[in-house]
Order: sequence, then C-alpha cells, then structure tokens
Amino acid sequence: MFMDTPETLIFVAAGAFLLGWLVGKIGAYIGSRVSARKRDPRDDRIRNLDAELRIAQTNAETSGVNIERLKAELEEKQEHAERADSVIVQQHQKIDKLRRDLKESVLKTRELRAELANRATENVKSEVKLREVETELSIAHASTDMIATGVLDYSLAPDSPMENPQEGAPKVNKTAS
Repeated sequence: MFMDTPETLIFVAAGAFLLGWLVGKIGAYIGSRVSARKRDPRDDRIRNLDAELRIAQTNAETSGVNIERLKAELEEKQEHAERADSVIVQQHQKIDKLRRDLKESVLKTRELRAELANRATENVKSEVKLREVETELSIAHASTDMIATGVLDYSLAPDSPMENPQEGAPKVNKTAS
C-alpha cells in the first residue's frame, strides 16, 4: 500500500537520500573532532614553519627594497663627498696660489721700499751737493763781484797765492770789510 503509489516512492527515495546525507554530515563532524584530537604535532610544526617562512620572505623583500634604497643613498652621498673633496682640493690650490702671490708681492714691496729708500738717500745727498754747489757758486759770484768792484785785490795781500803756493785759498783784504 504504501509502495503502491509512485509518488510515495519518490518521497521515500528523497527522504532516504536526505537522511543519508544528514548521517554523513554528522559522521564527518564527529570524525573530524576525533581526528583533530589525534592530529600529528609535526603537521602543526609544518604549518608554523610555513607561516614563519612567508613572514621571513615578506621581511626579506622589504629588507631588499630598503637595501637598494640605502645603496642608492650611499652612492649619492659618495658622489657628493667626492665633489666636496674636489672643491676642497681646488680651494686649497687657490689658497696656496694666493699665498705664493702674497709672498711675491711682499718681496716686491720690500724691494721697492728698499729702492725708494736708496733713491730718497740719493735724493738727499744730491740736494746736499746741490746746496754745496749753490753755496760755492754764490761765494764765487760774491768773489767775482768783490774783485770787480775792487774790494778784493790779491796783489795787495801780504800772503798772496803767488808768494805761498801751499795755500790755495785767496785772502780777503781786511780793510774792506
């Protein structure tokens, strides 16, 4: 009776299928709990090592990027240091050149000062000689004027240069002064 109708057969087959599925699920659930308790610790260790490996790879990639960035910065700083060193060398060369020029200038200045001092000494000496010559000329001019006016007469002098040749200087007539 129950099986007489084909609809019932479909319902029974569907119910059996559903019941089998439900029993399979419950069995799998219970089995997984039992197998979880009996799980091998090496599997956990493998999972942990796998996770640590992924973390280490991520850190390695990050470190690799940082290393590349730091290498680029290091190269840039080295280039900057080389440029600074070359500028310093050039500055030292300029300083050395300026020192040499300054020493040469100081030597030239000293030479010029010595030459100016020599010229000043020569100038003073020539002025003194010029004054002596002017004095001698004025004396000679005065003598000529006195001779021309007759104030000096060498022939009347008691010690004339003709009588006493050791004395070369003319004597002045004492009566005329």
